[in-house]
Amino acid sequence: METQLKRFGMSLVAALLVALPGIAAAQAKIGFVNSDRVMREAVPAVQAQKRLEKEFEPRDKALQARVERLKTLQEDLETNGMTLSAEERRKREREFNELNREVQRTQREFREDLNARRNEELAAVLDKANTAIKKIAADENYDIIFQEAVYASTRIDITDKVIKALGEGK
Repeated sequence: METQLKRFGMSLVAALLVALPGIAAAQAKIGFVNSDRVMREAVPAVQAQKRLEKEFEPRDKALQARVERLKTLQEDLETNGMTLSAEERRKREREFNELNREVQRTQREFREDLNARRNEELAAVLDKANTAIKKIAADENYDIIFQEAVYASTRIDITDKVIKALGEGK
């Protein structure tokens, strides 16, 4: 009888030890934020995108004009190249090559500048989003909020709350 009581007691302790993590997890409040959605839909992210477009639009238009000029030169060389004198053909080929190098350099600089500014803007939006997430976590007593997940149930998705908080300037 004493052995059976010990076994029962040990079984009860083992069952409690196995069940405790499940009980603790059931009481934990978990949230998930879809960062990609926040960076696409939140007011600060949309405003940052508009600022970038406005800032880089003149450079983009100038670059597109140079690309069109380059295409025109190439078409002219292909169409009229055989009828031009050797000297005129070399002159136009040199002009084409110089413009081609300039366009490539300008495109590279444009991409680098745009990426640097985009990273600056996104970092600022990310800081605001993290502040909003921390405030929501504190106000609503979340134990943990994930921003990356292979799968997250809509039940724990607080992305809409974060987007709304960012829209309100919280």
